[in-house]
Amino acid sequence: MAELVATLASTHHPFYFKATTAPPEQQMPQAPEWKRKIEAYRETLTRAQPDILVMIGSDHFHQLFLDNCPQFLIGKAPQYDATFYNEEREFGLPKYMLQGDEDMSRFVHQSLMNQNFDLAFSNELKIDHSIVCPIITMRPQNDLPVVPIYTNIFAPPLHSPRRFYDLGRAIRRAIEAYPSSKKVAAIGTGHLSLELGGPRQFMDTGPDPVFDRQAIEWLRAGDVDAILENVTHESMENSGNATHGFLNFILMLGVAGPQSADYVDSFDLFHTMEAYFTWYPKGQVA
Repeated sequence: MAELVATLASTHHPFYFKATTAPPEQQMPQAPEWKRKIEAYRETLTRAQPDILVMIGSDHFHQLFLDNCPQFLIGKAPQYDATFYNEEREFGLPKYMLQGDEDMSRFVHQSLMNQNFDLAFSNELKIDHSIVCPIITMRPQNDLPVVPIYTNIFAPPLHSPRRFYDLGRAIRRAIEAYPSSKKVAAIGTGHLSLELGGPRQFMDTGPDPVFDRQAIEWLRAGDVDAILENVTHESMENSGNATHGFLNFILMLGVAGPQSADYVDSFDLFHTMEAYFTWYPKGQVA
């Protein structure tokens, strides 16, 4: 059976690439420290030596829109064109072609259906920055096949935090049941408190620094009970109009299981709190 060797949850700031590759005299003051933190975080994946990446993200109304918006979707293509035109234009993101793993995608899809998760699927999925950004930050050589899974965190009605956690548990079971000797890492991206286009978008901190600090501690401790007791759609909306991206962090805690994180870091980027977590299965990579 396949082996889950690492679970990673992070934010996916689309300006990281541009901010850290511009000429030094054009970089913002935070760029060197941001780059240092990302490179330290990258090592938590590198030393796990994965063969396949199961990647969880959310389409930002690029390919999926209100005319047909699945709650959960899995890609089943041999390869994935990545980065949309506006992401090149606005964020300076490079174009990518990601290699898929059709066999594992088919297996995970069937396994999740057997566990009562009715995922939509796409053989022609195009990938946006929710998955492109962790490739840039975590695996810039882009040398591993991916199994992409998209969640709906934007268009109500949204599934409950409990459903996201349970989907993470189901993804973990699907990975470990996959008939292969390959090593698999699960990488998912989302947000802490975040405001997009609203009055709290450009503050000195994220829109709700109290929530940010508490969320980091919950994830550090693997305290899913506290998360499910305190985090609701209403509370996330109160923390910022795009804070529902935290649902993907809850999903990744489901993949990892209710255990403390092996690596935790964060970076206050004046308008948002960046956060980085890695869990290793107990008894594996230290």
